Amino acid sequence: LPEYFVVPSSLADQDLKLYSYSFIGRRMPLWSWNHPNGSALVRMANIKDVLQQRRIDQRICNAITRSHPLRSDVYKSDLDKCLPSIQDIQAAHVKLKQLCVNEPFEETEEKWLSSLENTRWLEYIR
Repeated sequence: LPEYFVVPSSLADQDLKLYSYSFIGRRMPLWSWNHPNGSALVRMANIKDVLQQRRIDQRICNAITRSHPLRSDVYKSDLDKCLPSIQDIQAAHVKLKQLCVNEPFEETEEKWLSSLENTRWLEYIR
């Protein structure tokens, strides 16, 4: 966790406490990074209750927008859909280790780069 827990000033403490029960694992939105131009990266877990999701999401996004120096709209991206799972990353790492440690390079030199590509490790770390 970061050194500080940043909370938009327009969100009251009681709102945060109430909303925390709605997030999977009670993982509240976390202001992770800030750029000098005012851009910010905020991580947020999914909201459990689909009926409440839109209302809570809108309230938090509005609070973030009001806290932005340029009042820019919030851009949201569902990372679950565009990033590999932790299991995918672990499997790719195991394949990479096997390729680098267990196989004699001289015997696999001709197909080493394609074997490296097949691990998907470079794709994931990119």
